[in-house]
Amino acid sequence: MGLLLCISSFGTEVFGQTVSTTPTPATDGKETKKVETPPKPPEPRFKIYGWIEGGITGNPASPIDNHNFGHLYTDRANEPLLNQMSIVAERALDPNATGFDWGFKAWFMFGSDARYTKSMGFLDLVTNNRMQPDFPEVYVSAHIPIGSTGGLDLKVGKYADPMSAETIDPRNNVFYSHSYIFNFGVPFTDTGILGVFHLNKYIDIYGGINRGANVTFKDNNSSLAFEGGIGLNLLDGNLTSVALTHIGPENPGNNRDYRFYNDWTTTWKATKALTWITDLNLVYDQLGSSWGGGFAQYFTYSLNDWLTLGMRAEIWRDEKGFYVAQFRANNDFIHLERGDPTAPDPSTYFGGDTTYFEITWGVTVKPPVPKPLSALLIRPEVRYDRALTDAFAPFNQHTERDQWTLGLDLILEF
Repeated sequence: MGLLLCISSFGTEVFGQTVSTTPTPATDGKETKKVETPPKPPEPRFKIYGWIEGGITGNPASPIDNHNFGHLYTDRANEPLLNQMSIVAERALDPNATGFDWGFKAWFMFGSDARYTKSMGFLDLVTNNRMQPDFPEVYVSAHIPIGSTGGLDLKVGKYADPMSAETIDPRNNVFYSHSYIFNFGVPFTDTGILGVFHLNKYIDIYGGINRGANVTFKDNNSSLAFEGGIGLNLLDGNLTSVALTHIGPENPGNNRDYRFYNDWTTTWKATKALTWITDLNLVYDQLGSSWGGGFAQYFTYSLNDWLTLGMRAEIWRDEKGFYVAQFRANNDFIHLERGDPTAPDPSTYFGGDTTYFEITWGVTVKPPVPKPLSALLIRPEVRYDRALTDAFAPFNQHTERDQWTLGLDLILEF
């Protein structure tokens, strides 16, 4: 945005006298000229950018199967992961557009995270290696003006599901590890159409149709899903709240039993430094009347421009052991979603009927970087997980009720 330097031509009254602020003549008889700073050119609408994320999650218990139960994207214990090498080409919609506007986004990713982000029917079984390719998002977008409202924003294609306080894009997350809500309580991606109608500056209405959770070209059943909800923008943008529901059959070969994902995320920027995020979650599957849900509470505090403290506390209940699991083989997760007859690795298992508690402490460090790099994020964390039900010990191959992990990731943006 350009910077406009204004010099007042009005006088200032001091002790009853008017003191002019008009520039005085120079000693050589010439009037001093006002120097104007040229406006900064607007940022280009079309951008190509990316990032590389890698990290390691240490587990002092050294699990028998080298697996951190309850984790997906940080599942390997004491082994480094190259989570993402991402490149994005994007023309974002103008958030201040009053007329028609259009855009698009194409995000290609290669890394260990793709084992879980990939969707059915699109690069889902091209390899069984830990490092895999994926397009988390490929869509076109449009802003359509409607009367005196804020207009309608549309996405058509494959896009990250808007539920949860966390995202596939690691730059937007507080921590390296993910919550139980993000891992097991919401879809990762959708393929379809999603609209956001800006009724006014305070209220947004969400609505759309998609092929189902984590589905692209090949559906594991023949039914569609609906996603919709409401968003609030209050206190000049310092308080936002989005409540969404995602409804449709999600089990392989089953069009009768619906799954209901529900998530309500509220973000309050209490002060310039302190931010509160509350994520409430409930998921129910008619197959076996299986429900899960809970809440996660986040706090972040920025000490300065380069150091932010963070904390997350979460409780998530898996009533029948239907949702929370670990997937030892690289393609066990996608095989389960597809309903393939492929036998899973013996170390792939579900946690059982229990309630999970986790608390995570961490910091985000953003040291200065030289051009052409745009940012470096360093995020160490300490996390504690515990199964609150006495009868179940899901950690370390069903031998422990709790688990400590020490995580560290680096994100290099360009």
